[in-house]
This record gives sequence, C-alpha cells and structure tokens, in this order.
Amino acid sequence: MNIFLAEDDRTSRSILTAILKKWGYDPVVAGDGAAAWDILQRDDAPRLVLLDWNMPEMDGIEVCRLIREKESSNPHYVIMLTGKGEKSDIVQGLDAGANDYICKPYDNDELMARIRVGRRMVELQTALVEARDAMEHQALHDALTGIFNRRAILKILEREISRARREGGRVSIGMLDIDFFKKINDTYGHQVGDEVLIGFVRTVRRNLREYDITGRYGGEEFLVIAPGRKDEPFECVYERVRSRVAETTLETSAGPISVTVSIGTVTGSGTSTVDEMLRTADLALYRAKAEGRNRVCHSDG
Repeated sequence: MNIFLAEDDRTSRSILTAILKKWGYDPVVAGDGAAAWDILQRDDAPRLVLLDWNMPEMDGIEVCRLIREKESSNPHYVIMLTGKGEKSDIVQGLDAGANDYICKPYDNDELMARIRVGRRMVELQTALVEARDAMEHQALHDALTGIFNRRAILKILEREISRARREGGRVSIGMLDIDFFKKINDTYGHQVGDEVLIGFVRTVRRNLREYDITGRYGGEEFLVIAPGRKDEPFECVYERVRSRVAETTLETSAGPISVTVSIGTVTGSGTSTVDEMLRTADLALYRAKAEGRNRVCHSDG
C-alpha cells in the first residue's frame, strides 16, 4: 500500500522512509508543504498521509486545511506528526482536519498501531466508495447488455432535447426492434436469446459514432440518441446500423444466428417533449415493420 510522508528534516525523512518500507509500505515523500500539496492534489495520491506540522513553504496545518477543502467522497486519512504536545495544539491540528496525531519523538510501535488504524479506515472507505459506485452503475445500466437502462436513457434524452433547444442544434432518436426475436426464444431458449441480445448490442455500438448513446428500452427494443448540428444528416447513422446488423452473424452456444432490425426514427430541434419524440419514433417503427421489416423509416419531429 502507498503511504504519503511529508517531513522537512532530511535525516528524519530518511529514517521514517526506511521504517515504512520495512513495514511493507511504499512511501511517496515530500520535503516541504508546497511539494506535499502538489502531490496530494493528484488523482493517484496515496490516501494515507503522514504530515509533519512544521515545514517550510506551507506548514502541515495549512496543507491539512487545503486537503479538507478539496475533499472528495474518498478522503485522505491524515496523521499529524508534531513536536507540539499541548492540548491546545492538538485541538488545533484536529480542527484543521487531521484524523490523528502522534508526538515526536514517537515510539515505533505506537506509530505502527496508528498507521494500521489509518490503513483500515482508508480500506474501509475505499470499499464503501466502490460499493456505492457499483450500486450507481447498477441503477443506471441494463444488467444483461451493460448499456443504459430505460430510466437512464430517457433521462439522457431529456437532457439532449434541452441542449438542442438551448444551443440551436438537433437531436435524433432511433427506436430499434429486433425482428422476430420471439421466434429465437421459442426455438433456442431464453439463454440463447440473451446471447443474441448481447451480440446485437455489441454490433450496434460498434457502428455508432463515439458521441451517440444507446440504451435498452425494454425487451428486444433499444433506443439510440444521436445529437448533432442542424445540417447534419442522421439517416446514414441508422442505415449503417441496420445494414451491419443484417450482415453480422452472432455467435451463440446454439451456433451462429443472424438477425435483422427494424428502426423508426425522428429528428427534432428541441421543441418536442420526450413522450412526443418517443411516440413519433414508435409510429415510424410500426411502419417499418408493416412495410416488411429490416428497414429504417423516418418521421419529422
């Protein structure tokens, strides 16, 4: 585990660095407060920090305050190293945001124990952040395909409509429906059907522009959001997706399976609501299916 050490005294810094390495840590060191703050602002800065109180350029109290002002959801754990033993000094350090302190000259066993406490707190906080991020990801993404779920993609659509209205651009949506998907489930079973959905999504995403967004609308229906300029033709985006899906053989546990997709699209300038755009795209999709499937039908927004 990385640990950050800020200590201006070269001898003390060398001794403490050697001790930390002996205990299994990988020290990142700085010799003054300004250098310490530069390092601690980095995204990859160690979360466990040993900070000397008295340093040139910027003292440990000021560095600690800056750390807390910048603090994120995964905060640093700061142990203040100080020769000040008065209660008022200790209170000042804790008020500045230090989690713990140890007075110089410190006992190695006590220092090790306090570092272990700090390490446990950092590891616990990191685990909590990872769990929170995983829950947020699950709340916004479809568990099977990994793309945005219905709730998330509709929220994004609302945002893109507002952006188009505000910036004078346009936004296009495509409602995609895999043709005769029920027949795949009935013939091969739902597990193979899931494999087809995963392969289909992979094909769609490979053939969208980097700033296009896709989400699972429900079942075998998917929504593509294509933002762009007023003069930008969107039809080629959907036609490219349709043709690539038709040309691609999806590998499944039951063998290769080919599918086609029907797409209904609508393009607007931000004057329509989410529901109005979805309704218009859905009518265009219905037309694509009625006209023989494996095609793209466009509607004006």
